[in-house]
Amino acid sequence: MNTVELIKKKRDGDALAPDEIKFLINQYTADNIPDYQFSALLMAILLNGMNVKETSALTNSMLNSGKIINISSLRGAKIDKHSTGGVGDKTSLIITPIVASTGIYVPMISGRGLGHTGGTLDKLESIPGFRTNLSLSKSIKVLKKIAAVMIGQTKEIAPADKMIYALRDVTATVESIPLITASIMSKKLAEGIDGLVLDIKTGSGAFMKSQKDSIELATSLMNTAKSFDKNVIAFITDMNQPLGNYIGNWLEVCESVQVLKGKVKNDLYALSIKLAGAMIYLGKKANSLKEGEQIAKEKIENGEAFKKFTEIVEHQGGDINYITNPSKYPKSKRIKKILSDKSGYIKEINTYQIGMASLELGAGRKTKTDIIDPKAGIVFYEKIGDRVKKGELICELHSETESKIKLAEQMISESIKFSSKKPTVLKLIKRTIK
Repeated sequence: MNTVELIKKKRDGDALAPDEIKFLINQYTADNIPDYQFSALLMAILLNGMNVKETSALTNSMLNSGKIINISSLRGAKIDKHSTGGVGDKTSLIITPIVASTGIYVPMISGRGLGHTGGTLDKLESIPGFRTNLSLSKSIKVLKKIAAVMIGQTKEIAPADKMIYALRDVTATVESIPLITASIMSKKLAEGIDGLVLDIKTGSGAFMKSQKDSIELATSLMNTAKSFDKNVIAFITDMNQPLGNYIGNWLEVCESVQVLKGKVKNDLYALSIKLAGAMIYLGKKANSLKEGEQIAKEKIENGEAFKKFTEIVEHQGGDINYITNPSKYPKSKRIKKILSDKSGYIKEINTYQIGMASLELGAGRKTKTDIIDPKAGIVFYEKIGDRVKKGELICELHSETESKIKLAEQMISESIKFSSKKPTVLKLIKRTIK
């Protein structure tokens, strides 16, 4: 096969055959196709798209560029969840122990935060001693023992994805839905799962700003999952305001602990119950989504979910003393309370700006080499539709330096819009797709 001819074929809007896609991925990962040629291919895919068969073939080639975790010996369903990410989205920390406590295996491979969205790995690593870089053999041992493991992508898993994503990031091709689909699904399928629940965010703090684009991505992911005979359910969920009230790595662990202990029942709790319920249903521990949700609630109420979370922390090297007693954790040097300068209803929140403010405080990375401050972040007390009086507490900013606080304060002030009339309360679950 000729690389240039295949690039021309995609450039002209024609579909690539599975063996042609396999050739391109294999040759690129073997360093036989230079970055400048593969960049041209990625741009052709971005501009002309891929059909379901092409996207499935791309996913398959990326999946088979590395190892697939063999957990077929484990008796029981293996179910995972993928979220497209957002501000305050910490559901993985809550649903993993809920679902694992039912006997369903949850082999979760997660990512790091970059830009305005947080990463599950960074949140877990804010727990002193917690290791997300377990080897595949160690990960399988933990999974067998406690039914859950939460790790990052290893060198063995879908190496083509790592190479291609790094190139997409610098060639303005990140937004391509077929490329997003293949990136997500190659990693998820490498886990050896039977089923997958998708949480596709939409709104100002989401990667997909419009509901139309979110549905398109969900459909692409579902079609690809089904082409590999995997059971899948997708939810289109709101990200026009932070999820929960805590933003920042350790702060989000704290809120997750409160939810798992049954002490907090906010929008974060509601979404976690929805996602966990769907995973329990796909894992055949419930006969319906509604029954799955009821089981998820019971696992929180009877303490089994929190107990399972402590097991996960302990088996991955974390200090459970900070989980059972979060107040022992060090506090930020600067904690500033931000008061409302006016009265009215909160009409709109620029969630992207809130995420960027958290990043400025030290909770995220501007570049991959930046060091995160696990204590930094925001406690955001209000939701869209809430009535706020002048002088009332809106949020708290946590950081090590005053200059970071000042910049974040300005960003947050500009991100909140008020109204004299009560606005329509946003729907958390916008659509369920089976």
